Amino acid sequence: MKNVLFLLLLVAQIACAQSKEVGVTDEGTHFGEMMDAAGAISYDELLKKLETNQELENVKVIGKVEGVCQAKGCWMNIVSETPDTEPMFVKFKDYGFFMPKDIAGEIVVMRGKAYKEETSVDELRHYAEDNGESKETIAAITEPKVELKFMADAVILK
Repeated sequence: MKNVLFLLLLVAQIACAQSKEVGVTDEGTHFGEMMDAAGAISYDELLKKLETNQELENVKVIGKVEGVCQAKGCWMNIVSETPDTEPMFVKFKDYGFFMPKDIAGEIVVMRGKAYKEETSVDELRHYAEDNGESKETIAAITEPKVELKFMADAVILK
């Protein structure tokens, strides 16, 4: 019985270490580094700023989560309120924290670097696999894609 209890505590500790939740404040649950939401711009405002800039560093963005990596929570997509706007692919600095896998539809505030980058076919297929896509859908990915990306060092789940 002691071994089972020890194993359960160990698994819980590992699971918490992966998400790197660093605290809860009035603003929400924090992941990665602590931050506040002051000065955050909307995803649509970010898109406008990126029309004249290749990248923006140390920017805070508020957006709606479309989906999260179902393998580990190691990436998420943020969507705009404007129809027909591409989602933004978000990764976490140094693979240092993950997000809960069940937050689609929730609002987050992120701090980090926004940029455009070409994503290879292999990487696109890997992300499709992480997302549980069918073998046919994965095989249909044959071209690299220029995507809007964000490298977050801090996230607040509202």
